[in-house]
Amino acid sequence: MTLHFILLLVGFAILIKGADWMVSGASSLAKRINVSNLMIGLTVVAFGTSAPELTVNLFASSSGLNDAMFGNIIGSNIFNLLFILGVAGVIYPLSVQRTTVKYEIPYSLFSALLLFFLVNDAMFFGADHNSLGRIDALVLLVFFGLFMAYIIRQAKNETQPQEEIQTMTLLKSVLFVTVGITLLVGGGKLVTDHAVAIAASFGLSEKLIGLTILAAGTSLPELATSAVAAYRRNTDIAIGNVVGSNIFNILLILGINGGIREIPYNATLNMDFFVIFFGSIALLLFMFTFNRNKLDRVEAVMFLVAFVGYTGFLIYRN
Repeated sequence: MTLHFILLLVGFAILIKGADWMVSGASSLAKRINVSNLMIGLTVVAFGTSAPELTVNLFASSSGLNDAMFGNIIGSNIFNLLFILGVAGVIYPLSVQRTTVKYEIPYSLFSALLLFFLVNDAMFFGADHNSLGRIDALVLLVFFGLFMAYIIRQAKNETQPQEEIQTMTLLKSVLFVTVGITLLVGGGKLVTDHAVAIAASFGLSEKLIGLTILAAGTSLPELATSAVAAYRRNTDIAIGNVVGSNIFNILLILGINGGIREIPYNATLNMDFFVIFFGSIALLLFMFTFNRNKLDRVEAVMFLVAFVGYTGFLIYRN
């Protein structure tokens, strides 16, 4: 058990360093190739920090850990919305671009609603069981393709950011992003493996492990990246990373998982879907309270309080 705790701490250290290099490289890259921080956050950073979810879910799917797999994605998105945005917003109020309020946040909410519709076959189609099938996976991947087309179109219209960002050579920028992603994935995997081992020793259920330990463990790259970005006042990366990661988690990762094989879905996870809906709608509403298009510290604290309440509910339900 002691070894598990030591390796868990090593994983945390790797994650923090990976996040630091990722943000530095992505910010420099955004400035060098004339693409805004928001676009980089929604694509390169979001994909890199979603890699642990993909890795863990492929492993869980191949092992038949269906509750853990769905719990990982649902729990990760809840962790991203309530905890990560809460922490980042407390560090520094997050300014949100109008396009994010108008398009990306609603698309993230739509992605969750779409998944809820596709996996609840008994509720909507009268089937005798719920699952994410290959046709469902194809639908998710099509909408992911539409999201990427939107990102490409937005990137063409973006002007170079005006913030003072340390500029590195193109090769060094790419190297920082690549090494940062590698460290994030490696650190996330290290943390997740040993956190699950610790949790399993206490007899926690597969579903609870997915919604808590796996979700938090695979979301640590997003936490580290957004926290560092907020500290550096790169709020576009902080918010874009979370929103983009949530879209990637549902549309791309579950699209890939469901394309490999049909995955049974446990309807008891529906309650957790409503937490995602609540968090997404609250984020939209917060854009029109206090300071417009900004997640203020008071609102960030409300997210953290909601996350603590949700975690307490999970423990009680288990």
